[in-house]
Amino acid sequence: MKIFHNPRCRKSREGLQILEDSKEDFEVVLYLENPPSEKELKLIILKLGLTPIELVRKGEADWKENFKGFELSDDEIIKAMVAYPKLIERPIVISGDKAVIGRPPERIMDLL
Repeated sequence: MKIFHNPRCRKSREGLQILEDSKEDFEVVLYLENPPSEKELKLIILKLGLTPIELVRKGEADWKENFKGFELSDDEIIKAMVAYPKLIERPIVISGDKAVIGRPPERIMDLL
């Protein structure tokens, strides 16, 4: 199990606490310091069952300043998230071939 975590985000901290309380083994990925590659992000999106735009935090300044209002392909959206990892919705928890966005954090329980 793996959590893509941002320690400054309350929802992400709550998601991490759920995993810690579960006593399951998991890896913490500080994705702002260690962004996923394009290939890894495509796999995460597939496991989430979402389209790339559904994983974007559209309220982030990086999105508004650089991408809002443009017609972007899925690959361009993925490249934007790799270049600006703050755009990636959080927390993401992956277990095997399944993944959830922990919003609300209780959704993580679906993987436990």
